[in-house]
Amino acid sequence: MRCKHQVQYLALLRGVMPMGPNRIPKMSDLVQLLETSGLDNVSSYIQSGNVICETSISAKELARHIHQLILEKIGANLAIIVKEKSDLEKAILQNPFPEELDSSRIHLVFTNSHISTERLTEVREMNFTDEIFAVGETCLYMYLPRDARIKKLNNNFLEKKLGIIATTRKLSVIKKLIDRMD
Repeated sequence: MRCKHQVQYLALLRGVMPMGPNRIPKMSDLVQLLETSGLDNVSSYIQSGNVICETSISAKELARHIHQLILEKIGANLAIIVKEKSDLEKAILQNPFPEELDSSRIHLVFTNSHISTERLTEVREMNFTDEIFAVGETCLYMYLPRDARIKKLNNNFLEKKLGIIATTRKLSVIKKLIDRMD
């Protein structure tokens, strides 16, 4: 897959679990598998499915490539959401929540899917009591206070209501991933 112009991407694996069918035994094994498949400068961050790599193929092709490789070689059927560093930086800059909120409770939701305006409006108009939902250019945002009574707002809820495949990462994880990218 080597070519003249390579792009650095972050591949977010949706639904990686420590046990069960979506288990990735060792991220180091996945890194080696991806390198063997032709991706360059592959690294991972924590066991929850964050992979940084370089390639000349498009983000869409990369998502398909990683998905198929994991399915064939590891047996996990994971959705892969691919973003460039600029997408992540924009998501951080556009964080709509005030600094007074506990940043450890801020979550960013990424998708490769187009989100229907009608469905998005429906979710925006819902009352989540203490939880807060917001929309940005490159991701969705959730503020989930520890003491929230309902805890209705989560990745699975958003996938169902918006008709998308998505994955969620804490704000602090996205900041660390940006730091690890060139």
